[in-house]
Amino acid sequence: MTDGAVLRVQDIVKTYGGVHALKRVSLSLEPGEVHCLAGENGSGKSTLIKIISGVERPDSGTITIDGQAHDHMTPTGAIRAGVQVIYQDFSLFPNLTAAENIAMLSELADRRKLSSRRRIRAAAEAIVADLGLTIDLDADVEDLTVADRQLIAICRALVGEARVLIMDEPTTALTHSEVRRLFAIVRRLQERGVAIVFVSHKLDEVLQISQHVTVLRNGEVVASGPASEHTGRSIARAMTGRDVSEERHVDVVDADAPVVLEVEGLGRAGAFHDVSFALRRGEILGITGLLGSGRGEIADAIFGVRPADTGTITVDGTAHRIRSIRDAVRARIGYVPEDRLTQGLFLDKPIADNMVAASLDAYRGKALLLDRKRIAASISDLFARLRVKAPNVQAPVRSLSGGNAQRVVIAKWLDLKPAVLMLNGPTVGVDIGSKEEIFTILREQAASGMGIIVISDDIPELVANCHRVLIVRGGRIVSELAGEEIELDTIQERMAA
Repeated sequence: MTDGAVLRVQDIVKTYGGVHALKRVSLSLEPGEVHCLAGENGSGKSTLIKIISGVERPDSGTITIDGQAHDHMTPTGAIRAGVQVIYQDFSLFPNLTAAENIAMLSELADRRKLSSRRRIRAAAEAIVADLGLTIDLDADVEDLTVADRQLIAICRALVGEARVLIMDEPTTALTHSEVRRLFAIVRRLQERGVAIVFVSHKLDEVLQISQHVTVLRNGEVVASGPASEHTGRSIARAMTGRDVSEERHVDVVDADAPVVLEVEGLGRAGAFHDVSFALRRGEILGITGLLGSGRGEIADAIFGVRPADTGTITVDGTAHRIRSIRDAVRARIGYVPEDRLTQGLFLDKPIADNMVAASLDAYRGKALLLDRKRIAASISDLFARLRVKAPNVQAPVRSLSGGNAQRVVIAKWLDLKPAVLMLNGPTVGVDIGSKEEIFTILREQAASGMGIIVISDDIPELVANCHRVLIVRGGRIVSELAGEEIELDTIQERMAA
């Protein structure tokens, strides 16, 4: 650790109920440095961020900011010392304007009893101009894109003269072009001397933007050094303790395999038009495109969330009129939504209840009574088969990591034994070890004869796992890639063309 560090944490220890969340963790940040903090879910990243930002108090260790040592921080003390955190959800006020969100923390930090629209507007305009951004400051945040909300969160931190900016999974919901714009802003912040802690599961982005990498595993630092000395494979190995394969895992699908899903001329006004494709049993089909391309809307229509106006959907040779989710389920179509926390799970209910939430009717006997013994056997089988990491099936879903929560959503649909399973952003916010395990589960289901559709903008995971990839642009399928055509550069070029 050098004397010029703007932030230094030394030998931080934190336990919860006798379990070590952090074991003598140390790291330092230089002014203008982007320092990646990597690790699987449950590795201790979130706990360390909470301790630095004053949300949690360490059992022991020190936090030094600009040479001043603290045995713990408070949230207010951290902000006054120049530490700001941009969380995944941005923690913005959706019903306030962009300008009001940008200036709000500054107003509170100055302990102002009355706010001034003129002062708020001036503060927001100054920081937006300083960063060279174009944002509608009068627009309500709820009406803005995810990318613009990200920029507003950054502006809000800098109004408070942040010297250390912690960005938690900042690119999760951004397209490739939006990520490039974000990275340009990060480099601008570096030039201003702002030190940035960059937390991400996307290792290609980590290596692109970071100067230093620190990897946590089971609450301990297992690797730390210049980013130039690391590769995606070496970081993944440090995170998981094993080698993680980056090769294609695609078995050959028999050309005579029956078509399980056929979509013809599907369309919905203002969303997508004339979408046609077929999915065979045993096939994993990728659908990708830039944000706003219509890729997610196509999946929503097939599952009846927002039904199509035109076209036909055929499952196992039978045409279905899908006007609702119930219609889709009856057609044996399952769907893991992009927002698993609000759309796919009952967070305060046990894992067990979530796993059978969609399939209870299948367990009713002649008197319409539930067969509790059969339900328990299915839950036990799913829990083991999907390798859910939890104390037991009665643990609340809210207590699970992102990867394990996703497994529970997948388990819920597998219990219905669908002919077709669609997954929208199946590994968003999931660490690399869980990502590999989720796709292992999907490959196993495909091998058993299920048809799988993966909607994603994570191009490497599509390359690694899909038999074919459909590219959507402007609400239409503009390209289909198969076999050796499925390459990262090719997909990105066709998406942006």
